[in-house]
Amino acid sequence: MTSTKLTLTRKKPETFSGDLLVCCFEQDKNEKIKVNRSPVENELKKAIALGDFKGTDGNTLVFYPQVSEKRKLSAKRLLFVGLGKQESDKLSSARERCRCCGGTIAEKAAELKANKLFLCLPEVQGLNEEEIVECLVEGILLGDYRFLKYKKPDEKEPPFQAIKEIEISASSSGKGLRRAILHGQQAAEAGRKARDMANEPGNGWTPTSFAEYAQTLAKKHEMHCTVLDKTDMKELKMGGILGVNQGSAEPPKMVILEYRASEKAQTILLVGKGLTFDSGGVSLKPAAGMEEMKYDMCGGAAVLSMMGVVGTEKPKVNVVAIIPSTDNMSGGSALKPGDIVRHYGGITSEIINTDAEGRLILADALAYGIEKYQPACVVDLATLTGAVILGLGHHRTGLLGNNQDLIDRLLAAGERVGEPLWQLPLDKEYSKQIESDVADIKNTGGRPAGTITAAAYLQKFVGDTPWAHMDIAGTAWNFTKKSYVPKGPSGTGVRTLVELVRSWKKF
Repeated sequence: MTSTKLTLTRKKPETFSGDLLVCCFEQDKNEKIKVNRSPVENELKKAIALGDFKGTDGNTLVFYPQVSEKRKLSAKRLLFVGLGKQESDKLSSARERCRCCGGTIAEKAAELKANKLFLCLPEVQGLNEEEIVECLVEGILLGDYRFLKYKKPDEKEPPFQAIKEIEISASSSGKGLRRAILHGQQAAEAGRKARDMANEPGNGWTPTSFAEYAQTLAKKHEMHCTVLDKTDMKELKMGGILGVNQGSAEPPKMVILEYRASEKAQTILLVGKGLTFDSGGVSLKPAAGMEEMKYDMCGGAAVLSMMGVVGTEKPKVNVVAIIPSTDNMSGGSALKPGDIVRHYGGITSEIINTDAEGRLILADALAYGIEKYQPACVVDLATLTGAVILGLGHHRTGLLGNNQDLIDRLLAAGERVGEPLWQLPLDKEYSKQIESDVADIKNTGGRPAGTITAAAYLQKFVGDTPWAHMDIAGTAWNFTKKSYVPKGPSGTGVRTLVELVRSWKKF
């Protein structure tokens, strides 16, 4: 998708002659809309009096301004959008209402095929203009998403491609506002890139695709990219990813992208599961719904996409991303239940179920990355277990780890960007479920507490390094319906990681 041009302007809204002039309004505690000092005060009062616009969350009104001698609105259309009212004291709630308002704007722009917009920044209780514009931009750009690569366009009714330009009117035009617009744009575009990766079919996005995109980012942002191939993995004795790859015709890749702020800076290690298609292997998944298993690489997509933001913004912390990538197929050499693999570092694992493959490839990446980069902390993202959907539905990402400070930072980051997480326990009792009679561990602990025992497996490979695991199986696609989250892959995790890095304080 092409980038939308975003411009901060002091131009009066009345002079805008483009497709859509957008004004957003928040309700007060009494569900009334503040109408004074609005550039469209007369039109707003009339719409309220007629009951056509109430300002509730997602409420919209489109009309065509009339030209008169006393007052002239040059825009082709005028759009009112409701922000609803502040229901809690949480700033994250106000930020999310702005994000959803942005998504609604994108929906209406697509419906009206409006390419050029003029956005009047609203007043939102508890938020300054910088926060308002950042969240609105995020919502608009995330909402203005569609994946049309493989669809033949309808010549009679061509689809709306994208919003081309948005002029943003604010009371000031300082560096803070410009930075906020860029922050919103960069986070949203990274989220859209992750969606693009996930929307690709299994034969369209492969381990090689991860490697090629990482190399593109490295060249663009002067980062360092390393791609470990099958020969490298054999030399390093990465039995987990090699085992999962045994039944596949597509060779595995372990993609490593490094951003270095300085030698003295701390290092954050991010690991994303890059399973480009998961058939379940010999433990074959049911046919119904298997097409969605192209989304099993959403953790890798999130980690790699957010590295584009890191490369652009140049934070004062080192960031290393690792994406272990393969598919999981049932070819004649495929891993079998009862087989034993030896991970990087020497831990052996008895394979109970070949469909519990994500933890096998993550384990090698975690052990290798921690040993090589000695990070201050490590976060992994993975569409790891169906059990997390049973526990949390499609509304929150499961969060587990061995360090409460890191857990709290992720919880706060997720809340701030509208990607909520929920912490699950990880007591030592759960590790007993993955004890094996013939190996050091086994790769499943049965149905009870499936999300937790999967995390317990990963914990075996992180030692004392502060670590957190995000199970995004329930939120990577079919995420809570929102105006800025489309059907299909959501790009979840991208903006949480971006926020974690942006707000980083020495660990």
